[in-house]
Amino acid sequence: MDTMKSYSITSQDKAKGVIETGWLEMDGKERSYGIFGRTGFGNRERARMSLALKTSNGAVSVSLLETRQRWHSRGGVTSQATKWWPVEPSEEATAEVTTRLNEKLKQEGCTPL
Repeated sequence: MDTMKSYSITSQDKAKGVIETGWLEMDGKERSYGIFGRTGFGNRERARMSLALKTSNGAVSVSLLETRQRWHSRGGVTSQATKWWPVEPSEEATAEVTTRLNEKLKQEGCTPL
């Protein structure tokens, strides 16, 4: 599916109507952490998308979920101190994929709602 062309598809199950992508690493937004608003933890992020299609009463519903994580330290010297931590999904990335998907549906003669 070229709608998510920047993501590599790792799993596609047509019977279940599920498409999942691999992780895509990118530069993230600078964010501060903790009560003191600390910065300097880097800005590496990664994201992956899951797309699920369900048919009901002749209509198809599409669900899109982005899982996003950020690589940084959270204090301490344990193995848990530096790792991928979950962050909020990107509204921009989700909107971009949704817009491209809606455009593709229109080209195929479908009416997205």
